Amino acid sequence: MIDKLTLFGLTRQEATIYISLFQNGASNGYEVAKATGISRSNVYNALAGLVEKGAAYLKEEASSKYIAVPIEEFYNNKLRAMTEAKEFLLKNLIPAKDATAGYITIDGCVHIKDKMFNMLDQAEKRIYISLPFQYLEEIRNKLENLIDNRIKVVVITNEDFKMPGAEVYLADKKDKQIRFIIDSTYVLTGEFSESDYDTCLYSGQKNFVNVFKEALRNEIKLIELGRNSDEK
Repeated sequence: MIDKLTLFGLTRQEATIYISLFQNGASNGYEVAKATGISRSNVYNALAGLVEKGAAYLKEEASSKYIAVPIEEFYNNKLRAMTEAKEFLLKNLIPAKDATAGYITIDGCVHIKDKMFNMLDQAEKRIYISLPFQYLEEIRNKLENLIDNRIKVVVITNEDFKMPGAEVYLADKKDKQIRFIIDSTYVLTGEFSESDYDTCLYSGQKNFVNVFKEALRNEIKLIELGRNSDEK
């Protein structure tokens, strides 16, 4: 829970105290320190931080007490603020030209997953995916939405994967390599084993994309030839 709360901009100490307030109800600094084992001086600093970040309210009573802002409310407030900040930055921050034309290294499974989901969101015409079967379920809903929006979805995987509307090819894949290509424009390729040591390459470099696309086409042709041979 602490790790999840840090995604909302809380420090680990603030997250610990937020959980205490959420579970124990309105509490003063002394009560929070007793419940969490955090020193009173650090507790009061963290409580002030929680109030400033919109994660806690101060109740004015004989002894000042703090209450946790409900998770849904806290989330909605953060989302609204982030959305407003995004719109402002999109209007006012000018990006460098061809920022993704080179080669970008993406390290760690969390960041690779983020890039996968963003690529799925950005697809407008077609997407080719080569991915071990166990990871396909995580993106099933995204793929189904793409198909519903008449975007071509081609999947290469190592086990039977049922998805109406998608072209699915079975390959004897024992490695943990992933390959994404969207709209013949961007490529993501590398190792994915849900480890912090995973590394992928992301690029919009035209020649690289073309070579990558041709390699995927050849792999599909080989799969089709093998399938036709088995049927005979």
